[in-house]
Amino acid sequence: MPLKFLAAGAALAIGIHAASADEWRTTSSLLGESKYGENFQRYDYVNPDAPKGGTLNSTVIGTYDSFNPYIVQGSPAAGFSPFGGGLLYETLMEQATDEGSVSHPLIADAYKYPADYSSATYRLDPRAKWHDGKPITVDDVIWSFNVLKTNSPMYNRYFANVTEAVAVGDREVEFRFDQKGNRELPKIIGDLAILPKHWWEGTDAKGNKRDITKPTLEIPLGSAAYKVKSFKPGAEIVWERAPDYWGAKLPVKIGRENFDVKRYTYFLDDNAEWLAFTKGGLKDINAENSARDWMTKYDFPALKAGDVIKKQFKAASLAKFQGFAMNTRRPLFQDRHVRQALSYLYDFDTINRTQSFGLNTRITSYFIGSEGLASSGLPQGKELEILNQYKDKLPPELFTEEFKIPAFDNPQAERKILKSAVDLFAQAGWVIKDGKMVNAKTGQPFAFEILDFRQGAEPTLNPYVTMLRKIGIIATLRFVDSSQYVNRFNNFDYDMTTVVLPQSDSPGNEQRDFWSSKAAETTGSRNYSGIKDSIIDALVDRVIFATDRDDLVAATRALDRVLLWNFYAVPQFTRPDVRLAYWNKFGIPDKQPTYLGPDTDSWWIDADREKALAAKYKGLN
Repeated sequence: MPLKFLAAGAALAIGIHAASADEWRTTSSLLGESKYGENFQRYDYVNPDAPKGGTLNSTVIGTYDSFNPYIVQGSPAAGFSPFGGGLLYETLMEQATDEGSVSHPLIADAYKYPADYSSATYRLDPRAKWHDGKPITVDDVIWSFNVLKTNSPMYNRYFANVTEAVAVGDREVEFRFDQKGNRELPKIIGDLAILPKHWWEGTDAKGNKRDITKPTLEIPLGSAAYKVKSFKPGAEIVWERAPDYWGAKLPVKIGRENFDVKRYTYFLDDNAEWLAFTKGGLKDINAENSARDWMTKYDFPALKAGDVIKKQFKAASLAKFQGFAMNTRRPLFQDRHVRQALSYLYDFDTINRTQSFGLNTRITSYFIGSEGLASSGLPQGKELEILNQYKDKLPPELFTEEFKIPAFDNPQAERKILKSAVDLFAQAGWVIKDGKMVNAKTGQPFAFEILDFRQGAEPTLNPYVTMLRKIGIIATLRFVDSSQYVNRFNNFDYDMTTVVLPQSDSPGNEQRDFWSSKAAETTGSRNYSGIKDSIIDALVDRVIFATDRDDLVAATRALDRVLLWNFYAVPQFTRPDVRLAYWNKFGIPDKQPTYLGPDTDSWWIDADREKALAAKYKGLN
């Protein structure tokens, strides 16, 4: 998830794991002991003897103009990630690929925290160094924390309760918190990306002082397995393995990061990108998100010949909320009845049947991919106790009705749903006049824009636009290039757009970035709907400061239920697997993690297969 894609939230009542408080730990877990215990040697699915070499070719839609991913300005190049270290930098610890809410050592070889969760101390691995050979120091860690919390909206909210980072030894950094009882915070400090202070505070080849607050196309110094070899601004970036990478024998690296080169080629539209994949040489692995395309487009010659493999992989963590975010910063979407009506009008059932071959699942929760955390039925037990505190300010239906979006599952359903939507609009002061939905007082038509950059999404967007028009709503699709989309998206310059919100088995501090009132006012946050609600703020804090697992589950379900009944987004669909098509040039371990799905970093190039393909398909490499 984003910074902690699928890591971290409140821990079990007994603590983060069985070790006693203030004891050094080499593996961190929020859901009991890691399956590897404290003696993690390597992932059990990797081939420890996987050969190194070859090139992984990938493509990207759009363009880029920056090698600094930690600020709102600019579009970062492929390989630079705002949610961790990307290919260049490393984090204090690395989130596990094969189990949830677990991290293993990277720059830090251990961490500890007191019984009251008032701080966390990380101990640096003495072997850790930058690509220029200089050691990664406590000063780098402290500087990185201060810079990222100041300049990155996401880091600012993720580490909102961390007040300072202080050196307490040559290799030890203590992170101090302003509140006790935030059980996940000691662990997720490990998600902090560490940047080289001496490089960023230095000068470039022209003698100009570098500025971490600005975009740059100067190749930065890093510490990870790869570094930038070459680039063509906006068109290509090539990464190469760092020959003396310090961490090559770390347990999280054994059998992984096997490609000598990672090349990313940019395309302006997805049709050209697709053709590049089918012909070979520019894209080796294609992740297919469209069920329709998965079932209909994979009939090109290389696949028929067996030179491209099509395969589905299980991914228990993959299910995540996807939907149309309605921007409540716009007056048009500020009435809950309007948002409810718009949610009713998305005909998932017909789209799934006619376009997606029945392969998708309707989303019913913001925490659909998180075991036991999704609300269902009527609130009861501790969840009900929490919600009763705010009963007078919550929709009354929340306590008396199970949350359900009406289904278009029979010939009569559409008429009933359209009538329900019209009635909801009427409660908000909108009526149909001369075939158009208009404001009863001002005559203003109900019209808005759905923003996207994926031309391939049009077939799934058009049915929604068509359904809206049946009750006089004017919705238009607006496709822009990826750079413009990123800029508008970060600045919340849209009426409605599709968003994906990954969650974890242990929600926590990242919830502020999704739902808090402060995030609604902060450029670049993930509060895409602009939610500003004191009850939701309070529920987010209840999740973050949950006292034990049962309390976390109840608080998360309460938060989920309040979000659902306020209809901030139109739920779309999800799926339980990863669909990959790939050129048959890889060696792949027999076992792949079923938590995050296939770990392509554990794949390697089979030199004989690659040579045979190159001979058969001219130009393929």
